Amino acid sequence: MARALLAALAFLLAACGRAPDARAPFLESRTPPSLAGRFYPPEGWAWGLVRPGDFPAQRYGVGSPPIVPRAEVLIVPGYGESAETWFETANDLIARGATVWVLDRAGQGGSERFAAPRDVVHAPSFAPDAAAIRAVREVVIRARPERPFLILASADGAVAAMRALETGLAADGLILSAPRLAPPGPAAPLQALAVRVGLGHLPAPGRRRWTRNGPDGVALGLTHDRGRGGVTDAWRLANPDLRVSGPSLAWTAGYAAASRAAVRDAPALRMPVLMLLPDSGQAPLQALCRRLPKCESRTIAGARPALHLEQDSARKVWLEAVAGRIRSLSPLGPAPGFP
Repeated sequence: MARALLAALAFLLAACGRAPDARAPFLESRTPPSLAGRFYPPEGWAWGLVRPGDFPAQRYGVGSPPIVPRAEVLIVPGYGESAETWFETANDLIARGATVWVLDRAGQGGSERFAAPRDVVHAPSFAPDAAAIRAVREVVIRARPERPFLILASADGAVAAMRALETGLAADGLILSAPRLAPPGPAAPLQALAVRVGLGHLPAPGRRRWTRNGPDGVALGLTHDRGRGGVTDAWRLANPDLRVSGPSLAWTAGYAAASRAAVRDAPALRMPVLMLLPDSGQAPLQALCRRLPKCESRTIAGARPALHLEQDSARKVWLEAVAGRIRSLSPLGPAPGFP
């Protein structure tokens, strides 16, 4: 009996030793069989990792057109999205002659985690995101005078992109797609206090574990399009490493602090900025646009906040605005034979 118990204990310890690291980066995702072909990764899509300073590594992906690229476009997704959510848009922009990069955010997507559990989006602040954006540009993409470099940032990803640019990153253009600033609220001081006493890794109130029957993008009010509204959860269903249950206290506090800093330092952004907005509740963002030296805002009629996942009537307007800004900054002009 004693030998049997020791053997069982040894087996359990060995099994624990073989357990995968829940914080490790996740690169090669499995394509969900339920998705239409337009949501598949672009042909030749490649994954990589960038480690911004001492922070955990962040995953990025890249795809290029079969011609001389007209521009380098770095997409910074919003909270809860991974690069896979943006494959349709990446395909569209690659078809228009751009090399497209997508950077998974700190503590989510396929990026290495700061702490377990994996599905809690945790980062100590928005500094890792800003540092990773700078690293992708300066170390991975590098400057090419014949190719303009633009950032396309969505939702709270706009805050991360603005902080990178406000703290020294150079870019030829910035496109903010339905940017979202952290709303002011009474919980912010309590969250900041939790971070100071070392509890920032804990889930913020409202955490809801991912389930296959959870609300899709339509139910969450992000899009009118049923097919596109289910894309993110389809990738999560096929790839558990991409699932999200909620942010940590530190991530939430960092979002609030970065939003305040982004607004405060907005006049430092000297590159042309195009702000594409959904149909309602945009007065604070229009006020932000007025603080930027070179900002143009456009409201897309009938659109909800996930402009890249909206129904065709709104998404086509959004996509043409994005592609038009890329074309306007390319010294090589439009790609021959492409839209």
